[in-house]
Amino acid sequence: METLKEKTARGLFWGGMNNGVQQMIGLLAGIILGRLLSPDDYGMIAMIAIFSVVAIELQSSGFKTALTNLKEPTDNDYNSVFWFNIVVSLCIYLLLFFSAPLIARYYHTPALVPLCRYTFLGFFISSFSLAQSAWLFKNLRTKQQAKAGMTAIVVSNVVGIVMAWRGYAYWSLATQTLVYVLVNTLMLWHYSPWRPTFSWDPQPIRTMFRFSCKIMASAILTLVNNNILNILLGRYYSAHQTGQYNQAYQWNYKASYTLQGMVQTVAQPVFVDLSDDRERQLRALRKLIRFASFVSFPLLLGFGLVAKEFIVLAITEKWLVSAGYLQVLCVAGAFTPLSLILSNLIISRGRSDIYMWSTLALGVCQIVLMLALVSQGVSAMVVAFTALNVAWLFVWHHFAHRLTGYRLLSFLKDMLPFLLVAAATMALTHFVTADLGSLWLRLLTRIVMAAVIYIGVLWMAHAQILKETIEFLRAKTQKKQ
Repeated sequence: METLKEKTARGLFWGGMNNGVQQMIGLLAGIILGRLLSPDDYGMIAMIAIFSVVAIELQSSGFKTALTNLKEPTDNDYNSVFWFNIVVSLCIYLLLFFSAPLIARYYHTPALVPLCRYTFLGFFISSFSLAQSAWLFKNLRTKQQAKAGMTAIVVSNVVGIVMAWRGYAYWSLATQTLVYVLVNTLMLWHYSPWRPTFSWDPQPIRTMFRFSCKIMASAILTLVNNNILNILLGRYYSAHQTGQYNQAYQWNYKASYTLQGMVQTVAQPVFVDLSDDRERQLRALRKLIRFASFVSFPLLLGFGLVAKEFIVLAITEKWLVSAGYLQVLCVAGAFTPLSLILSNLIISRGRSDIYMWSTLALGVCQIVLMLALVSQGVSAMVVAFTALNVAWLFVWHHFAHRLTGYRLLSFLKDMLPFLLVAAATMALTHFVTADLGSLWLRLLTRIVMAAVIYIGVLWMAHAQILKETIEFLRAKTQKKQ
């Protein structure tokens, strides 16, 4: 029988595989779609994206997290959540269907009415798989989740590219999302052995709701926080400018989510399993922080280093403005996985109230700050957004310290070495390669040079996390052979 350490390692591997493959496919599709579509097309989707993601959280009501937080959820628990989500999502879809004209009026864009009604079908479809997804997540079936996600991303991107090539403009992006949700739902049903029955008991919903409603509120606030610039730019700036920012936001999200998804797959289940052993839980927390720092800082800061070259070569100079935004957003993206780990620790200790109020406070600060800077231009808003989100990492640490005794000095010891090595590596690489004339030569040289320096420095410093990662990958390779 697998130990928790083995399950965690396997979960990180398959979580990384899933997100790595999805982001690689998303990278290729994003390049093709970026060439075929205009900033205005992306701006149209960016304006309404927040409504879809908020609706998904309202539909799920935090019950996936609540089910995971139960030591031994029953079939009755899953069944209650399944039917509750379907009914709620149908009601929300109908509400948004009739609210589409109001959304279009807010953005001064009448064409959003049919687009809203079409795009919002996605969260209703996804409601049919939430219980299956929760079962796989709770039982650390990361391999099955990975296969479902990878299949869905391949099919949906093929459909989106074909539609964009045929001239369907922003409808291709909307359809791409719908196809992803549909295929992922079908695959989760295929891999999950759990099946619903036609009986419904409201008691599990009542029992979990006090916890789950805070998770739901926090998730909605997080989504609003992440999309606040899309919301405000769509209102105060043009679809073109919104699309330029959204392109940068999407590329930063692709890079950051590679690690976020890997960590998210295992963090909360592992913390819940160790909730009765505080010392082991703290050790697991620190190890996850070190692993996330080891990967996130070079990945995101490195992406920021080559942002201009990548954007121009991949999706042409029409997106050059977004490259500057991307460089700044990558700094925030580098710290996001660490905030995710600390917030998952807080949730696993049953303190969804702390999670909710901290997320709300961040959202209020962001809204006030963004509105104060809306007349200063998009660049000023992006810099302020990034600075606030980096600073908020220490708010999450404050609460994690209160719950686990994870001292600030220990946190800095776990994080700072990787941040400093990665930052120094990118600065040195930028200085050495700044005069290279060819964009292709500069891009490739920077990637290779930064990777060699970063890994070389950690190897000479005998970084334990590097050695453990190499040993794990070597063991995986030998097992396959």
